[in-house]
Amino acid sequence: MPVLHTPRRDVRLLLVLLAAAAVHTVPAAPAAADEPGWTAEPAAGTAAARPGGARPYFYLEGAPAAVLEDRLALTNTTDRERTVTLRGADAYNTADGALAVRPAAPAPGAGGAGSWFSFGAGATVKIPPRTRAVVPFTVTVPPASPPGDHPAAVIAAEAGREAGVRVHLRVSGPTLAALTVEDVAVRGRGAAAVVAYTLVNRGNVALAPELDIRAEGAFGEVPGRGPRAVPVELLPGQRVELTEPWPGAPVLDRVRVTVTVTAPGGAEAAASASAWFVPWRAAGWTGLGLLGLGLLGLGGTAFAALFLVRGRRLRRGPADGGADGGPSGKHGATTPAPEHELTGASR
Repeated sequence: MPVLHTPRRDVRLLLVLLAAAAVHTVPAAPAAADEPGWTAEPAAGTAAARPGGARPYFYLEGAPAAVLEDRLALTNTTDRERTVTLRGADAYNTADGALAVRPAAPAPGAGGAGSWFSFGAGATVKIPPRTRAVVPFTVTVPPASPPGDHPAAVIAAEAGREAGVRVHLRVSGPTLAALTVEDVAVRGRGAAAVVAYTLVNRGNVALAPELDIRAEGAFGEVPGRGPRAVPVELLPGQRVELTEPWPGAPVLDRVRVTVTVTAPGGAEAAASASAWFVPWRAAGWTGLGLLGLGLLGLGGTAFAALFLVRGRRLRRGPADGGADGGPSGKHGATTPAPEHELTGASR
């Protein structure tokens, strides 16, 4: 079974890990080169085990004040003794939706379901070479615990490496599946366009959301994104910020995008945002062309007006006192015939 390898205390959850109490010898088996020398998983043989005994995670449910029990199994595949410490931890969603667990020392008042775990004398387990250890643990549900899912994990640590086994823990009582969609926005253009949005779990159960994106443009419906599963398990009270590729984004349009999210249990929410799509490079060249044509038109008009005024001045020169005489010439000079403007309008 795959295990999470990480020296960090804030570990991402995969399905795997631990145990110890009764020690049983097991046949020698070569460990993979990238394995840390021990593997772990929920112990087989419990009522919740699947056919064949394999369980990828723990599932526990009980009423407030109940004491729940299960067992963890840890196998040492090396030729030296291993010392592993165990603890419970709260699970949560990171900003991008991945599952993670709280560090060993949470902030005061921040303790959740992880603090309900007890391993008794098995909190530190020494595993002899080539053996398997099985250790029982309990989860004591506080009397005032609210109903619903309380995500948690069992964490095993040795020499700076931590690994976690997921615990689906539910307190009996009414459940509510509810969520909201917030902060919808369109980012990027063309093939790089994405729809960004935020999901918030407002209920008390974990959700497996399904997404549907529809878009309406100035000239009708625009291809969006059909219904599809969101690759996130949204835990109660958690907020995640996600993006969805939008290969059908238009090149030139004003679009209203609506993001609708549903989940089993009747949860449904939607939110919208508007966005302009303009091919700015093409628009830039088009704008320069229109500007050039406008300047050319204005220049032509100015040149024609200048030519008209200049022509009229040249023809009126003799009447103003040229070589043929004017007001200072001889009396009885012939009056020139009326002239016409270039526009053809009568004077």
